[in-house]
Amino acid sequence: MGITPVIANASATFATWPGGLSSAFAYRREIGASRHLLLPLSAVSLAGGLIGALVLVRTSDASFLRALPWLMLLAAATFTFGAKLLPRAGGFHSQEGSLPLWALVGQFAIAIYGGFFGGGMGMMMLATMTLVGMTDIHEMNGLKHVLAAVLNGIALVAFIANGAIAWQPGFTMMAGGIVGGYAGATIARLIDRRHVRLFVIVVAWAITAYFFWR
Repeated sequence: MGITPVIANASATFATWPGGLSSAFAYRREIGASRHLLLPLSAVSLAGGLIGALVLVRTSDASFLRALPWLMLLAAATFTFGAKLLPRAGGFHSQEGSLPLWALVGQFAIAIYGGFFGGGMGMMMLATMTLVGMTDIHEMNGLKHVLAAVLNGIALVAFIANGAIAWQPGFTMMAGGIVGGYAGATIARLIDRRHVRLFVIVVAWAITAYFFWR
């Protein structure tokens, strides 16, 4: 539509944010199992999302596009093969204990990336949760949607303040995002966990290949 990459990315954040909220609501039952993790993860997500958004609005379009394939490759590979690292990373049960410091630092870095560019952010969060030792993909998805809503929400404030939103296409995409966000989450909860994980892996590598092709 002739919108520059930086403005397009900020507008996509605006368009998909309500859909992310509806997805988080659809996963409310699964989120309950890890609710004690929400406060520390949300705090670092809020700070990181704001930093990433402020960096984006000060970045050129060429620089914005240059690093994306490699970031996507890292995210896809980590989620696909992360389970093999669990014996070294240490097990973790979401209903007990606290997160290791490296997981909070990792989420902070992911939130900066998410505020800067949303593509693949969810995959990176799922990868981190896998390395921590979480195994329930539905619980992981629910937590991911809440954290995404937090960091994208603060990023959106920064984008609006800097006039980085293309409003007309943004509102059109938003309507589809609200319906798709809730419907997609509802359908995913009814599918076998192994199939959901396989679907995520296939999509991750397809997006990675697309960015390298571009």
